[in-house]
Amino acid sequence: MAEAQKIDADEPCLQIGEVADRTGVTQRTLRFYEERGLLKPPSRMEGGFRLYSENDVSRVEQIKRMQSLLGLTLAEIKEMVEAEEVREELNATYRPDRPVEERISRVQKRVEVTQRQYDIISAKLDAMVEMRKDLEEKLQHYQKVLKELEEERESRAAK
Repeated sequence: MAEAQKIDADEPCLQIGEVADRTGVTQRTLRFYEERGLLKPPSRMEGGFRLYSENDVSRVEQIKRMQSLLGLTLAEIKEMVEAEEVREELNATYRPDRPVEERISRVQKRVEVTQRQYDIISAKLDAMVEMRKDLEEKLQHYQKVLKELEEERESRAAK
């Protein structure tokens, strides 16, 4: 199981109900995200109450955007989130004085995780473009049929 995150003493802590209210998801959803690894396990109060950070709130809002805007599955969202975490870790530990081979390796890792994100988005976009094309063809067909029917109605009215 993942280790519970640590929150700085001066960072405001939010309980699960507050996070749910702010993000518009249920407490159950927050626990589900935690179980699926979309959210790091929160730190806990003495009584076992979950404590969330502002970063957690941002993560939940990011998950919601990826679901609503892109229609991503939770598994895809987890991959997207994990890629962001890898990049953040690489950025946080970057040092220009490291050997060139190590810097190349780190950039290659960034390329790998970004490519995976790109592939996920591209697959969704391709599917949406295909769906739009199908709908455009249906619209054209229905508009043609409608025009023919209106012409038939006018022809009958003229007789």
